[in-house]
Amino acid sequence: MAMAYAALNTINEPAERRCNAAAGCVNCGARELSVCAAMPASDMSRVTSIVSHRRADAGETLLNEGDKATHFLNIVDGTVKVYKLLPDGRRQITGFLYPGDLLGLAFNDTYTSTVEALTPVKYCLFPRRQFERVVDEFRPMEKQLLARASNELVAAQEQMVMLGRKTAQEKIASFLMALIDRNRRVNKRSDSVVLTMTRADIADYLGLTTETVSRGFTRLKTEGWIELCAGGKVRVCDVEALSELAAGADR
Repeated sequence: MAMAYAALNTINEPAERRCNAAAGCVNCGARELSVCAAMPASDMSRVTSIVSHRRADAGETLLNEGDKATHFLNIVDGTVKVYKLLPDGRRQITGFLYPGDLLGLAFNDTYTSTVEALTPVKYCLFPRRQFERVVDEFRPMEKQLLARASNELVAAQEQMVMLGRKTAQEKIASFLMALIDRNRRVNKRSDSVVLTMTRADIADYLGLTTETVSRGFTRLKTEGWIELCAGGKVRVCDVEALSELAAGADR
């Protein structure tokens, strides 16, 4: 946890790492993917009046588990990992979040997980109480938040099934298919994904060892179902086969 306490404090971040809020909202590439999509451009002043825009380098901690939950974070660019530390020091990654994803959504007094940047990240910071007042005044945003909370519950249930019932190879296939499905939702190419996380991160997410994850990718490559490219890019050569494997048709 040394990194967590040595890392940038998002609330008291230096001014040079902040951006102009109004300009950031107008030019935000993640707006249509975020809760702000429910807010008409004519009413965006409600958001720009309370938001600040921040940046973090890869490896920096954005939120610490157990800290007082004073803010919501919305990812604008980059990727983060969300994890919990077990009493014996082991780490369980509970998710990887991307542009448009909101952090700190659970209405707890403290943050329930630690959030760390996997890549350079741009994000919006909303004071919790002020953001809640905006949501109370603008019901479409409330519906967006409820939909996201529902989706998070479904995702948590799916991960429970994956961790408890699927084989190692099925877990890896499910992980890749989830990334492909996300690409489809944001209108990106559906036959390739870029892995911004390490094999160790994937292992901690899937409940496997790093060696098992590496062997799993090698097997999928040998089968001709995926191609491993430079820069962490994975091209899926047989989406149907990978989908069947993720569904439980282990081969």
